[in-house]
Amino acid sequence: MSYPGMTDLKLKEQTIFERSRPGREGFSLPEEDLSSAEKLLPENFKRKELDLPELSEIDVVRHYTRLSTYNFSIDHGFYPLGSCTMKYNPKINEKMARMSGFANLHPEAPEDTAQGTLKMMYEMQNMLSEIGGFAATTLNPSAGAHGEYVGLGIIRSYFDKIGDTKRKKIIIPDSAHGTNPASCTLNGFEVVLLESNEKGKVCVDCLKSMLNDEIAGIMLTNPNTLGVFESDIIEITKAVHDAGALVYGDGANMNAILGVARPGDMGIDVLHYNLHKTFSTPHGGGGPGAGPVGVCEKLVDFLPDPLVVKDGDKYAFRNLPDSMGRVRAFYGNMGVTLRAFVYLLEYGRDHIAEIAENAVLNANYIKACLKDIYHLKYKSDTLHEVVFDDSNLENGVTTMDLAKALIDRGFHPPTVYFPLIVPGAIMIEPTETESKETLDSFIEAMRNIYETAKSDPQNILKAPLNTAVSRPDETLAARKPVLTYCKEGD
Repeated sequence: MSYPGMTDLKLKEQTIFERSRPGREGFSLPEEDLSSAEKLLPENFKRKELDLPELSEIDVVRHYTRLSTYNFSIDHGFYPLGSCTMKYNPKINEKMARMSGFANLHPEAPEDTAQGTLKMMYEMQNMLSEIGGFAATTLNPSAGAHGEYVGLGIIRSYFDKIGDTKRKKIIIPDSAHGTNPASCTLNGFEVVLLESNEKGKVCVDCLKSMLNDEIAGIMLTNPNTLGVFESDIIEITKAVHDAGALVYGDGANMNAILGVARPGDMGIDVLHYNLHKTFSTPHGGGGPGAGPVGVCEKLVDFLPDPLVVKDGDKYAFRNLPDSMGRVRAFYGNMGVTLRAFVYLLEYGRDHIAEIAENAVLNANYIKACLKDIYHLKYKSDTLHEVVFDDSNLENGVTTMDLAKALIDRGFHPPTVYFPLIVPGAIMIEPTETESKETLDSFIEAMRNIYETAKSDPQNILKAPLNTAVSRPDETLAARKPVLTYCKEGD
C-alpha cells in the first residue's frame, strides 16, 4: 500500500568523515603568501593538524542533499501535530522576509532609517489587537512560552502597582499546556490545579470554590487542549473578575476561533499569540517563534518596553510608565513577525474567518471517519483538533507503536501522550491547509494500522521498518545525544 510522502530510507547515510578519501578536494583557491601573518601568530595558537574530511564537490553536494530528503517537513508531507498547528508556510512569506530592507536592517538602526519596519510592526500590533479584542499588543516576546512569561509578568506588575500583594496563586486547569505551570513559577506564583469535568471542560463550581483574595488569576486555553470550547467562558471570566483576579488566555489554539470569536470579548485580560502556529511561520525543530501579547485597557501601561507608536507621520519606540520592564535585548523575532504580517494581508479582514472554519471542518472530518475504531475519552464536540487514545488497539500495540507505524506510511506522527488527562492520547490537528485527499490518505493509514494491529501486530510493534534507524532509545537520545564524530579507537 502506498501513501503520499512515503520514502525508503533503509540505506543508512555515512557521515561526511566516513566518506572522506585522502587527496580529494572540493575547492579551488588562489595561492596566498601568509608567511608574514604566520610570524605574528604565537606557536601555541597554531594548529598542527586540521582534521577535516577530504571530498570532491559532488560528494559533498550529494551527501547533504540526501540528508535533506531524510528530514520531514511541512513541505514534504502531512504534519498533524495536535496543539502545535503545523500549517503550510506560503512562499510569498519567505520572499518578503528575505527583502534586504527588512532582512539586513541592523537592530540598532536609528528610527528615521527604519520607518518601513516600524510601520509594519505598528500595523501588526493593531491587527493582532483587533483580532483578539484587545487595547494594545506587544511584539516583544520570542515564543509562546516567553509570551506566557510576559503575560504573567504583566499580571504580577499590575497587582504590585495597586498594592495587592497577597495574590500569589494562579489557577491552572489540568488540560493546560505544559509550559503554563513553569511560566507561573518563574513569575513567583504558586500553581493551583483545577480538574476538568466529565465533558473535558472547566468545572465552574470547582473554580468558584477556589477563588479568594490569594488568587491572582486563571490561565485558560480556549478551546482547550482537547479541542473543546469552554462554553461557560463568560461565567468563568465574570467569577474570576468578581473575585478581584485576572484572566490569562493561552492563545496556542487561536487557529480554532480566528476571525470568528475574540478572546477579549470573552473577558480575557491578557493573551499570547503563537505567530509561528496561527499565522504560518514554520517552526519545526524548536524554532523560530514569536509570542506577541495582547492586553485589555487597564493593563496597557504594564506592557514590556518598548511599544511602537505613531507620532504624526512617523513611527517610533516608546517606553511605558508602569512597564514590567524589558524582556529581550532587541525587539521581537522580526522574520517571524513579517511572515505573519504578510499572511494576514493575504487573507484580509473578509477572509480570515475561513482559516478557522476550514480547520474545524478538517478536524471534525478526521474525527467522524475514525471514531468508530479509535476511542474518544471525552465525547464533547471539538473544534480544530481531536484527541483519541489507544484503548481500542489490540495485541499490545500502543500509541507509540502507532506513531512509528505512521512514519512507514509517509506521515509525521501526531502529538502523542498529551494532554495528560487522556492516557495514551493521540492528538490530531490537521489545520486548514490540508486537502480532502490528504486527509483521506491519513485516515486510510490510521485504519490500516488499526487492522494490522489485529492481524499482524509484529508489523506495528517493530515499526518503522523503512527508516535508517528503526526503534531508537528516545530517552537516551534526548538525554545523552552524540553530537560529534569519533573515529574508531578515539
